[in-house]
Amino acid sequence: MTGGSRGGLRVALFIDGADWHARRLAAALRAEGAEVVRTSLTRCRFDTGHPFGLAVPGFADSLPDGVFVRTIAAGTFEAVTLRLGLLHALVAEGVPVWNSPRAIEACVDKAQTTWRLARAGVPTPPTFALEGREAAAEIVAAEAAAGHRTVLKPLFGSQGKALRLIAEPDALPPPEDVAGVYYLQRYVGAEAGWHDHRVLVAAGRALAAMTRRGETWITNIRQGAAAEAWEAGEEAERLAVAAAAAVGADYAGVDLIRDRDGALQVLEVNSMPAWNGLQGVTAGDLTTALVRDFLAAVVRARGLAPRVVAP
Repeated sequence: MTGGSRGGLRVALFIDGADWHARRLAAALRAEGAEVVRTSLTRCRFDTGHPFGLAVPGFADSLPDGVFVRTIAAGTFEAVTLRLGLLHALVAEGVPVWNSPRAIEACVDKAQTTWRLARAGVPTPPTFALEGREAAAEIVAAEAAAGHRTVLKPLFGSQGKALRLIAEPDALPPPEDVAGVYYLQRYVGAEAGWHDHRVLVAAGRALAAMTRRGETWITNIRQGAAAEAWEAGEEAERLAVAAAAAVGADYAGVDLIRDRDGALQVLEVNSMPAWNGLQGVTAGDLTTALVRDFLAAVVRARGLAPRVVAP
């Protein structure tokens, strides 16, 4: 592998499309002295004729010194399994990967996320994931009897898409509408003035935070919510860092909300978060901060002398 000198790191940036994040990440990596190859996991392959058994475009018979995963394209179950398998293989070959495939798998599967949060003692709303509409209806009925509504979310999904607020069992969709799996989480938000919070975490610390204020109970930026700067405070930062650690994420977008008693709870952890909305209400350059943390991790993993970067 390459990367024997402090300024000679060659890293792969896995993206799908040249969006704002891809452009900013590539520019920040180059500004920090790294050579960056932008490519997609869809172009990588297992290849038993390759010295390492897998090939990454732009690296000939070598492998990257590090990999930053910005996106993994949607695809069939087989295609996504192959792409995650490639990431697992890179990790097995000693390549630092942000985020690791284990972290990505834990975050993509919401049931896995909430299980890990609960096991780590991170407060999260009561959550149920199961098969069968009849069993799901029993949970909704029990929650309704206790005065709670439930949020039905796709097990795999992001950006607030396909969310439903369920008040009674009859409102549950048929199994074919949810791929046979019902992921139900108690709704703990306010009845008006809908908002929650996003904290961007990297390398075990909170980088920045915002409030997302929506016109409906769905407060994702992609669904029209407005971003506001937020001084997260010690408790929120601690919970966000703990949530990222629970899923093994090197960097993550952690969503928090205050319940009606004022207690903070973690809703979700995103292992491939967007931060352009957060950047719009944050003074510091978040992309540069992420890139510096990533490259520092690569240097440590490679046993190289740390580079001194001017502030």
